[in-house]
Amino acid sequence: MSENAEQLILTPLPAMEKAAECLKTLAHPHRLRIIQMLLQGRFTVGELAEACEIPSHMASEHLRLMQRTGFLTSEKDGRKAYYEVAETHLENIMKCVEARFHPAE
Repeated sequence: MSENAEQLILTPLPAMEKAAECLKTLAHPHRLRIIQMLLQGRFTVGELAEACEIPSHMASEHLRLMQRTGFLTSEKDGRKAYYEVAETHLENIMKCVEARFHPAE
């Protein structure tokens, strides 16, 4: 091993496997749009579906998947459920995505 390689500080591979699974969950345009919206406020399934231009049942599937990974939470208010971001690191990830693919003019 070279001298440079010996000085590297690396995250253990099992942690990188978990990170890769989380990134796979985010790697969908509708899920990224949903995260982008939820970082700015609380929304219902219908509102998120409309913004993504998809049926509500598809938005619900995306939301369920992101809830299972711990990215989102939901709160009932009467008959409606409002979704919110639970994983604080998503804000940094979205900033990277937005800076790369939608830089400020």
